[in-house]
Amino acid sequence: MPGDASALQLVLSADPALMGIVWLSLGVSLAAVGLATIVGLPIGALLALTRFPGRNACIVVLNALMGLPPVVVGLAVYLLLSRSGPLGSWGLLFTPKAMVIAQAILVTPIIAALARQTLEDLWVEYRDELAAMNVGPVGRISTLIWDARFSLVTALLAGFGRAAAEVGAVIIVGGNIDGFTRTMTTAIALETSKGDLPLAIGLGIVLIAIVVAVNALAWGVRRTGERFAG
Repeated sequence: MPGDASALQLVLSADPALMGIVWLSLGVSLAAVGLATIVGLPIGALLALTRFPGRNACIVVLNALMGLPPVVVGLAVYLLLSRSGPLGSWGLLFTPKAMVIAQAILVTPIIAALARQTLEDLWVEYRDELAAMNVGPVGRISTLIWDARFSLVTALLAGFGRAAAEVGAVIIVGGNIDGFTRTMTTAIALETSKGDLPLAIGLGIVLIAIVVAVNALAWGVRRTGERFAG
């Protein structure tokens, strides 16, 4: 089909408009995953290594938050960052920073929940040994994170996949502004509605390639971890 050929040509020729959207999408998603890791990893470690009243309820809520509706998150961030919102003075609405915040909120529960499960399973195996060695809380966490590093990288890649494919939240808080806040997913939705199929298909090809690459990387990391463990 002519549209498919044009789309492939856009990708192969590294069309500036297409590449600008791709680089913005990757930058926003990577920043969101980095922020989510800083917040989510300690939460997962805390739930894995400590026992306190209400812990099970916290785990249930955390697992439920993995399925947060993106449009609801987008609406909540919009209300926070809007001119009349509590953070409106920051001037972040309809900027890439607002998109990073929205994606980070979506990704944090995923990283925290997967990290908790991974570290808790490892804690059962290492608990007696670390207790016998009188290792403190910080040492326990650092030891478990290091030994579970391959599994945790897989969790981060899962979070990146969620962020890269997100459209609902980012279009609400980013506004889909051409050349400023337009990501691959929002551009695909817009260009399809306009009938500009070559660009939409080209972005779709790139997005699928990124998702496949992320999954291949996750599989490679998991296999590497199994090889080291063996």
